[in-house]
Amino acid sequence: MSKRPCLFVFAPLFVLAMNTAAQAVAPGDSAPRFALADLGGKPVSLDSLKGRWLILEWTNPECPFVQKHYGSGNMQETQRFAGDRRIVWVQINSTNPRHRDHYDPAQMRDWNARMKAAPAYATLDESGAAGRSYGAKTTPHLYLIDPDGRLVYNGAIDDRRSADPADIPGARNHIREALTEVLAGKPVSVATTTPYGCSIKY
Repeated sequence: MSKRPCLFVFAPLFVLAMNTAAQAVAPGDSAPRFALADLGGKPVSLDSLKGRWLILEWTNPECPFVQKHYGSGNMQETQRFAGDRRIVWVQINSTNPRHRDHYDPAQMRDWNARMKAAPAYATLDESGAAGRSYGAKTTPHLYLIDPDGRLVYNGAIDDRRSADPADIPGARNHIREALTEVLAGKPVSVATTTPYGCSIKY
């Protein structure tokens, strides 16, 4: 259920971080520890998932750029691609509870069900602690972490920096390419990109 109409007013919503922007964590760094709960209240933490390949996805259902990737099915296809390869996908919503974009657990469950989303875990980070520790800037913003807890990718889902679903077919899906490379025993060829989307509503 949409809480308000989707308005494509990009000035306050759209964030294109400068290419020189500093990252809180970079490929090769140890991934910051986090401790969250899924939408049913069960704990989800970096420590509990260590030893697995892990993707963190920052999201906000009210963001036009998130709607681009979920409305088209692109994010769900990427989630299923990861899940089929035993990659753990953690969806994180760091929207402040006082912001109008905030979704409570029931609303997030309903939205994920309607979107047919396929993360292994869906979580809320209402304090913003996890998002800030990673330097997450936009929705979406994605990270790939190896089984030793090292970051190997930080950035955008793809290289088409728009809210137009028509741009998806010709895009390079950075996460999918990174997974293909690491599972073949290769280094990630594009390990850092500038995320694009709506600013996270900390």
